[in-house]
Amino acid sequence: MNQKEQINLSAVPKHIAIIMDGNGRWAKQQGENRIYGHYEGVNSVRSVVEGSGEVGVKFLTLYAFSTENWNRPKEEVDALMELLVSTISMETAELHKKNVRLMAIGNLDSLPKSCREELNESIKMTENNTGLTLVLALSYSAKWEIIHAVKQIATKVKNNELTVQDISERELEKYLCTHTIPEPELMIRTSGEHRISNFLLWQLAYSEFYFTEILWPDFRKTDLFTAILNYQNRERRFGKTSEQLL
Repeated sequence: MNQKEQINLSAVPKHIAIIMDGNGRWAKQQGENRIYGHYEGVNSVRSVVEGSGEVGVKFLTLYAFSTENWNRPKEEVDALMELLVSTISMETAELHKKNVRLMAIGNLDSLPKSCREELNESIKMTENNTGLTLVLALSYSAKWEIIHAVKQIATKVKNNELTVQDISERELEKYLCTHTIPEPELMIRTSGEHRISNFLLWQLAYSEFYFTEILWPDFRKTDLFTAILNYQNRERRFGKTSEQLL
């Protein structure tokens, strides 16, 4: 029995978030520059999107570009932006064909105009699709997201549209980038690093974490299935005891 056949399809995480790490190290192992690793990583994205759809994952969030990534060498940043535009352009028709809806979160206004235009066009084309929702975290930082939410709440309090007593977890969540989608049950990080790097800090409060040594360009849907199986063998208590879950 292969990995996919072992998965309990009734208990697949509704939302999986992935930190796609290791492109640069993978490229170095191949004797190539870092940019080559990013291009190869697109194949992993295709495979994981396909695998997510096969087992019924509803939301897949990929940490594609962090605000900290702007500090990388200009050549690499420019190449990443070019890759982003070309990939979205090439993949949208296939995503649409597979009933995938595309979303994006982050400080999208900071992206180059060509990226924003391509992204908006693809989001518009797929907005009515009802299968997997693919969420790209672009120019994203969880600290930026939370500060952005707090500023909006503070403005409403200042304008007497909200009282301090009205501020709650549920109220704050209305101002997060992810307010229309559920929180991830499973977060995967590739490449052997064991940190979450400013990714969905609020939303990952009760997520299960899965870390793998596999570098992102080598990660395929079979590896996704392994992570899901690992998740399904865990007990999720949300602060309760095992007995309370019975």
